[in-house]
Amino acid sequence: MRRALTSISGGGDGEQVEASRLWHVTLSVSGKPAPLSEVRRGLEQLAHDHPFLLTSRYADDHAEIRYWEEARDLHDAAAVALRLWGEHRSSAQLPPWEIVGLEVIDRATYHLRVAEGYGPPPAHPVGVHPY
Repeated sequence: MRRALTSISGGGDGEQVEASRLWHVTLSVSGKPAPLSEVRRGLEQLAHDHPFLLTSRYADDHAEIRYWEEARDLHDAAAVALRLWGEHRSSAQLPPWEIVGLEVIDRATYHLRVAEGYGPPPAHPVGVHPY
């Protein structure tokens, strides 16, 4: 796997750092049942507030959110993903569910899985959908 490198300017020592890359994130949340209409409205608000949201699926007691995140490395992408639900719970009026799963893979791995028939196909149609 190739990593993009860029020079830090002004340092004079030629230090190299990784440039941002795209990461495919799947965040799974679960909790006590909530009215489907409220779950859908909350996920639609989250998608409106954050247009990076690719797709989400939901039921009355769980949901899955899939999107692309731009980050320096997997740790940064995962950290952002782990904050997403909690930070937007009140603004999007999301259910008080907990994160029960997280997958973060780089773009090359995502496309390799899809090409080999493993993992979920590309998220179509984009948007908020019931299971």
